[in-house]
Amino acid sequence: MAGKQKLLVLIGPTAVGKTNLSIKLAKRFSGEIISGDSMQIYRGMDIGTAKITPSEMEGVPHHLIDFKDPEDSFSAAEFQGLVRKKIEEIAARGKLPMIVGGTGLYIQSAIYDYQFSEAAGDPEFRQKLEREADELGTASVHEMLEKVDPESAAKIHPNNVRRVIRALEIHHSTGMTAGEYQAKQTPEVLYDTAVIGLTMDRDQLYTRIDRRVDLMLDQGLVNEVKGLYDEGLKDCQSIQAIGYKEIYDYFEGKVSLDQAADQLKQNSRRYAKRQLTWFRNKMEVEWFDMSAGTDMGKKFAEISIYIEGKLKIKANT
Repeated sequence: MAGKQKLLVLIGPTAVGKTNLSIKLAKRFSGEIISGDSMQIYRGMDIGTAKITPSEMEGVPHHLIDFKDPEDSFSAAEFQGLVRKKIEEIAARGKLPMIVGGTGLYIQSAIYDYQFSEAAGDPEFRQKLEREADELGTASVHEMLEKVDPESAAKIHPNNVRRVIRALEIHHSTGMTAGEYQAKQTPEVLYDTAVIGLTMDRDQLYTRIDRRVDLMLDQGLVNEVKGLYDEGLKDCQSIQAIGYKEIYDYFEGKVSLDQAADQLKQNSRRYAKRQLTWFRNKMEVEWFDMSAGTDMGKKFAEISIYIEGKLKIKANT
């Protein structure tokens, strides 16, 4: 790994305790934190994304938070470029770059040499699909994707036209689904990386998720979402996020607030399960159990020792 930039990555499912641990590790190893969350990029979406507050940062610099408007789209390719630039900037200051978050594809795309290239692109075909989406509606191109790549269609919301068209473009240009095209790549790790994964007893994690949703509602999630709803924001990537789409259903009279809260809890639990599956299948991770009853002082020491050994660095005393 000689010559490669050192990088600490902290991943895990929602509500497992990444934020608190990340601050402790940043202080211990003189780190600056890059958010690896696809939704904390949006301004005005604070409560529903469990965005870290300025006081919680405890003076640790954070990057890639609050730099997009909710109507803007965002992609893994864009994230990849921004993160790599931030890693360089942080390292140039003599600090340890840290990526902290739960959006697996985004984090993977940044630390591995994934190519989001135009090799699988066809601008003319893309423009044709964009016209069709404008004239016939987003559902029409999503139905096209369902026919040729049902796996991608199940993952991508019909309103996320850019990603739908990209998946169709890959199939059109390569004859492969987006998943097959990605699997064909055998990317190398670009950095000297220690990837720390936090896990927890499933029932305990689900209880924490339910409590977090209750806390979000107490903190004013409904008013936060109402601000976006009243602005007329609807068919955009950000509003498909868990925590927002459920409250939108409430505003649109489809469900009661209690039903929206229950749905939000259920969707969050399912998302946590998907996150854990994704990280276990796609990345090399050193897992640490954070279940209740764990001696957190010992666990922090254990994690610190692992980082020191993996990255060949010394912790601050």
